[in-house]
Amino acid sequence: MRKKHLAMLLSRLEGFPEPKPELEQYRTPGDVAAELLWLAHSAGDIEGKVVADLGTGTGVLAVGAKLLGAERVYAVEVDGKALKVARKNAERAGAEIEFINADVSEFEEKVDTVIMNPPFGSQRKGADRPFLLKAFEVADRVYSIHLAKPEVRNFIKKFSADNGFTAIRLTTVPFEIPAQFRFHRKRLERILADIYRFERY
Repeated sequence: MRKKHLAMLLSRLEGFPEPKPELEQYRTPGDVAAELLWLAHSAGDIEGKVVADLGTGTGVLAVGAKLLGAERVYAVEVDGKALKVARKNAERAGAEIEFINADVSEFEEKVDTVIMNPPFGSQRKGADRPFLLKAFEVADRVYSIHLAKPEVRNFIKKFSADNGFTAIRLTTVPFEIPAQFRFHRKRLERILADIYRFERY
């Protein structure tokens, strides 16, 4: 499967039925998801591996990982309604995924690779920390999306080093957020996001 085809397929998946602002539930754009997955796949961290998508939302990254040949995919999500959509998306894509309705802090399985698009921390400062901590606990390889801002980059570098990981910024991509909450003033917000690969020392 080509990256372009993967992006198109992921773009067609169903989004959040009732997005919650406190959970920063923004759909991961198909092209951004495909970019992260392709980078992980090219590094040998997807095909034949056990993968976890922490905070899977509607399952975009989890479905993509399975389509790229992951041996097993765990998809962890606290929001039951979002998980219901994720199950439907996986079924539609023919992707066999193990869904877990729980907070990421409760996930205990050791995996080869974690893939995730955690909250950016725009609504609640530090909202991405529990995701990074859990990822560092259960895997030696982590791929994650974060805001492309100097203060975030500095935090990521220090936080990962403090937890025994090297943070490698692989690329910066445009990330589109459609208006879905009352506080949104634009119909479409375009921001920049960094895709990272974290490796244990």
